[in-house]
Amino acid sequence: MLHHSNRSSARFLALLCMAALGAFDGFSQNTAPLTLERAVAQAIEHYPSVRASQEQVSAAAAGIRLARTAYLPRVDATAGINRATRNNTFGLLLSSQVIAPISGPVLGTNDLKSVWGSTAGFLVSWEPFDFGLRQSNVAIAEAAKARAQAGVARTEFEMGTVTADTFLTLVAAQETVRAGQASVERANILFKIVDALVRAELRPGAESSRARAEEAAARTQLIRAEQAVAEAQAALAQLLGIDPAQLAVLPGKLLQPPPSDAAGTQQLAGNPAAQEQGAAIEEARARLKSLERSYYPRFNVQGAAYARGSGALPNGAALGGVNGLGPTVQNWGLGFTASFPLFELPALHARQAAQSAAIRTEKSRYDQVLSELTGRVNIAKASLEGARRVAENTPVATEAARAAVQQATARYQAGLGNVVDVAEAQRLLTQSEIDDALARLSVWRAKLALAAAGGDLQPFLKQASQ
Repeated sequence: MLHHSNRSSARFLALLCMAALGAFDGFSQNTAPLTLERAVAQAIEHYPSVRASQEQVSAAAAGIRLARTAYLPRVDATAGINRATRNNTFGLLLSSQVIAPISGPVLGTNDLKSVWGSTAGFLVSWEPFDFGLRQSNVAIAEAAKARAQAGVARTEFEMGTVTADTFLTLVAAQETVRAGQASVERANILFKIVDALVRAELRPGAESSRARAEEAAARTQLIRAEQAVAEAQAALAQLLGIDPAQLAVLPGKLLQPPPSDAAGTQQLAGNPAAQEQGAAIEEARARLKSLERSYYPRFNVQGAAYARGSGALPNGAALGGVNGLGPTVQNWGLGFTASFPLFELPALHARQAAQSAAIRTEKSRYDQVLSELTGRVNIAKASLEGARRVAENTPVATEAARAAVQQATARYQAGLGNVVDVAEAQRLLTQSEIDDALARLSVWRAKLALAAAGGDLQPFLKQASQ
C-alpha cells in the first residue's frame, strides 16, 4: 500500500486509508489510545492462536510426567468369582480368546455339574535397570516440550509482527485521511472562488461546473478512504480482541522520520522460526537415541500374592453350597525375569534408518528456514535504503507542489490562468502530501521487516513508541 507505481493507483490506495481520522477522534473520547508496543503486547496476550500454542506446551509437559512414570513399579490387582465345571484334559492349548483355561488335575470324567470358584491377588512388576531406555523416552518428551515452547515463541513473534504491520497501516490511513480532508477543503475553497467569479460574470459557467466536479471527486475519494480505514480498524481490533468502536491508536514517533541507524548483522539463528526448527531436529535426535536403546534385554523383578477358592475337591467331589466363593488357599512368589527380542534387529534397523532420514529432513528444513530468512533480510535492507531515499525527496516535492498551488490560484484570480490549472495543482499537492506521509511510514515498515527477519521486534517497538 505504501508503494506507488503510478499517480492514480497511489491516490486510490492512499485515499482508501483516509477513513480512520474521524473515527479515531470519536474513539479517543472514550478509550485511552494504544501505542504500538502496547498493541503488540495485547495481541500476543489475547489472540486465540497464541493461547492454543501455550496449551500445546501444557500437553507436552504432561507427556514428560507420563514418561517418568515408567520408573515406577507396576501393581496389578485382580479379584473375581465364577461358576463353572471342573473337568480338565491334558494337552497343548495355544492362546485363544474362546477356550477358557481350567487348572487342576484331569478327573477322567465328563460331568457337567458346576461349582463356585474365586480368585484374588496382586502382581508387582518393576524394571530395575533398562540401559537408558526410559531416560531416552523422557528425553523425547522433554524435546517435544522444548519444540512446543519454541512454537509458542514463533506464534507470539508472528502475531507481534502482524499486529505491528496492521498498526502501521492504520497510522498510514490516518495520515492519508488528513491529506484527503485538506484536499476537500481546498476543492471547496476553489469552488467558492470560481462560483463567485461566475456569478459576477467574470468567468464562464463551465468553470463553475468543473470546480464542482473537482470538489465532488475529492469527497468521493475521502469516502472511499474512510471505508478502507474502517476495514483496517476492524482488522486491528480482531488481533487485539476488542470491538472496533473501542479502538484508538497513538502513533508515537511513527509520524516522524525514523533514525538513520545502520542495519546491523542479523543473528538469524535466533529467529523464532529457526529456533523452532532447531527444536524439531533435537526431538528427532532424541527419538533416534530411544530406538538405539531398544535392542537390549528387558529385566523385571516380579512378586505375586494370590489366593484361590474352589468348590471342587481333588477327587472330583463337589462341596456344594457357597463353598468356593471365598479364596481360602493362599500362595505367593518372587521372581526375576528377562526378555530379549532376538529377531527384532532387522525391524529396528529399518526404524533407525527411517528416523535418521527424518533427522536429515529436519536439518534440510532448518537450512531452508535460514535461507529464507537471509533473503528476507536482504530484501528488507534494500527496501529500507530505497524508502529512506524516497523519504528524503518527498518533502521537496511537497513544498514545490504547495508553491504551485499558490501560484496557480494567484494567476487564476488575476485572470491569467484557468480553473484546470488550479485543479491540477491541487491534485498534485494532495498526492505529494500523501506521498510524504507514507514515505516516512515506508521507512518504518522496512525497519519492521528487517526486525521481523532478524527475529527481535523489541528494539523496533521501543524506537517507534518512545
